[in-house]
Amino acid sequence: MSLGLDEAVRLALENNLNLKKSEIDLAASGYSAKHLWSEIFPTISANTSIGYTSPLVSGDGFVYDDSGKRYTFGFGLNLGLNAGTPYLLKSIKLAHQSNLLKYEDACNQLSIQVTKKFYALVAENNNLALLEEILNLAQRQYERSEVSFRNGLVGELSLTQSRLALENARYSLSAASIAHANNIGEFLAMLGMASDAKTVLLGDISILKIDADAEALIRQHLAGRPDIVNASSEIERLEYARKQSVLQSRAPSLNLSVEWNTAIIDPYTDSLSGTMRLNIPIDSWIPGTAKDQSIGRAKDSVEKAKLDLTMTEDAAKTQIRSLAALLRNSWDSITIARLSLEAAQRGYELTEQGFNNGIVESLVLEDARNGMANARQRLLQSELSYFNMILDLSAALNVDWKNLIQDFGVPSEEK
Repeated sequence: MSLGLDEAVRLALENNLNLKKSEIDLAASGYSAKHLWSEIFPTISANTSIGYTSPLVSGDGFVYDDSGKRYTFGFGLNLGLNAGTPYLLKSIKLAHQSNLLKYEDACNQLSIQVTKKFYALVAENNNLALLEEILNLAQRQYERSEVSFRNGLVGELSLTQSRLALENARYSLSAASIAHANNIGEFLAMLGMASDAKTVLLGDISILKIDADAEALIRQHLAGRPDIVNASSEIERLEYARKQSVLQSRAPSLNLSVEWNTAIIDPYTDSLSGTMRLNIPIDSWIPGTAKDQSIGRAKDSVEKAKLDLTMTEDAAKTQIRSLAALLRNSWDSITIARLSLEAAQRGYELTEQGFNNGIVESLVLEDARNGMANARQRLLQSELSYFNMILDLSAALNVDWKNLIQDFGVPSEEK
């Protein structure tokens, strides 16, 4: 089957087990957020009992008759109200929003991971094609050496060296093919597919120079990074928890309870009772008490979370600046690799002409062929590394890598 990048990402998102676990957590927090009323819903209980009453040693002693039977039934309702409850409800909603953000970030990170592996496999395909071409060149060279040896134009050593070069090329292709088969099997398993499925990857690495202004990117995208949003949400959550702790510890609380009981005996009786209790805390207002210290620790947690946010922002800015600088500097390596490949190809052509004319030894020709292969491999690796940097920068900005190329890619005539 043919497999493109978009389809690979879709399959990975559908079949990733960690994402499925996150979906369960997200559904649970979403259910809680939709049923906030459950936090103030009263406690409702019902009870029933069966009993029997009779003298044991007084009077006529133990007697069993219907007059001693007793059936009771009760119903109770208890409602507790506290001033900190509104902040508890806000914390529940915030927890669901945080889970949603984490889920979206996990999807984004998985997409980038799949994209990297996909194009790494594409690069391996290109390398296999290169190694196959090198093998074909070595095969043709060995055949020419055989003809020349039979005609007495070259010695046995030259023929042996040509055969050795052929076997080396065949071994390199075989080793790379085995490694590629293993890598693509792992990739397919990551997508939830059979690792031995016959699959052709549709895609090619198209490199475009990125000229990004790090400071502009920081101003535009820093606030949208998942770690920044999570740190800000953590401050908000801890602030809610602090206010909830203060109100629960220091504000009066109200408790309402109603209870109805009935006893099915002769004569029939029932009772209804209600209680309203107002609890006014005092110890939490005394400095140094356990509740007062708890309130202080909640405030300290907020301050530490603010410092964590500052450190996260500083680290994010450093990462974005570093990746932008690496992209600018790494483009030079691609330019050098392309020039090196042109030189190696031309050098091989000239060396091959000299070998055919009998003025260049086979070892020199093999060195030229290996140099051309190495130059192509360096170019493939340089382009793949540059593309991975683009993916890393897009992840650092929490934007789609295609949009990053579209917004900051330099047209060919400007390279």
